[in-house]
Amino acid sequence: MVKVRDGDLNGGASAASFSPGALLGLIRSGQANTRAGLASVTGLARSTVSQRVDALMSEGLVREAGGLASSGGRPPSVLAVNARAGVVLVADLGATHCRLAVMDLEAVALSELAADLDIASGPQHVVGWVLDRFDDLLAEAGQSVGDVLAVGIGVPGPVEFGAGRTVAPPIMPGWEGVDISALVTARFDVPVLVDNDVNMMAIGEYWSDWRDVYDDLLFVKVGTGIGSGIVVDGRIHHGAKGTAGDIGHITLGDHLDVICRCGNHGCAEAVAGGAALARQLTELGHPAANSRDVVRLVRAGNPVAVRLVREAGRVLGEVLAGIVNFFNPPVIVIGGDVAGADDPLLAGVREVVYQRSTTLATRDLDIRHSRLDDRAGIIGSAVMAIERVLAPDVIDRIIERRAAAS
Repeated sequence: MVKVRDGDLNGGASAASFSPGALLGLIRSGQANTRAGLASVTGLARSTVSQRVDALMSEGLVREAGGLASSGGRPPSVLAVNARAGVVLVADLGATHCRLAVMDLEAVALSELAADLDIASGPQHVVGWVLDRFDDLLAEAGQSVGDVLAVGIGVPGPVEFGAGRTVAPPIMPGWEGVDISALVTARFDVPVLVDNDVNMMAIGEYWSDWRDVYDDLLFVKVGTGIGSGIVVDGRIHHGAKGTAGDIGHITLGDHLDVICRCGNHGCAEAVAGGAALARQLTELGHPAANSRDVVRLVRAGNPVAVRLVREAGRVLGEVLAGIVNFFNPPVIVIGGDVAGADDPLLAGVREVVYQRSTTLATRDLDIRHSRLDDRAGIIGSAVMAIERVLAPDVIDRIIERRAAAS
């Protein structure tokens, strides 16, 4: 999304660089919502702004949403993105359950579904099931395949982001090297974005609650496993190969006797992830099949479950203390199933982070529970898909093709 900062037009962006796609970005961001406002922000002539806005309106991307109060003369028309110009399909796939939705261009769900789905049942079964549910959700929302502009999918494992391909995912047997984008485009011939589910959740949290407060954010998911999404200057930091934020496989020196599913010893998620906690509780005589059972026991006041989750928070705090010193985020948001245990987990995290990180790094650090809970992933997936299809260069190509055809 285009953001104009002080000085951009003086030594930075020129007025000529504000194409129709860039103007759409300004409208979406709320930086300008009238033709006069766009002219003021960009330095473009009023006639040029009107011409480019008209092109956006002819594509159905922008609409007039009423008028502002007038100080005399004709009131200026307020411009807004036409949220119903198309839809995006999104799926947040976890280890054992998922959430799917049809979203409009403001990331508002038109239809939505949550269900149990075992990612270990393999790509053909999982993707086939998801695509069938997308058809059902489109019908429920009163939309057709032709209305779909993009698809966004989050999966619980490492992803080669540019290719949409899973790479050595520890909790996704049978998914190594699978081109998820290709499986989806066989049914929906539109851009497909595939990323680690934690990255999608991080963007969802940032976009919904923090984008007007901070530029950076660290999101930590504690579910069956543990992972994090790193937002830097409003965007996900993927790293060189897309594995940035994989904190669940940071080694803990005091737990080298614990073997992780990845084959290494002492990984944080093998000690403090939801699957590990469920196993520990079961061994202690408190049956738990998964992370949701762990939370159920905590909420029921089971003292063993409360103690184990608090200790898991301390273990996670050990990992995060080093990250706080290195990355210095202004806010850490904790989500995922186990985060549903609330106080015991966050208390353990805060105890160790504030104890072991530097005073300056923690002076204003905010560590809090996710506000979106299990909807963060679909919102983040929608935002990433919408950003792709409404990117200035994409919009400009659409308008140029229409102009050339006429």
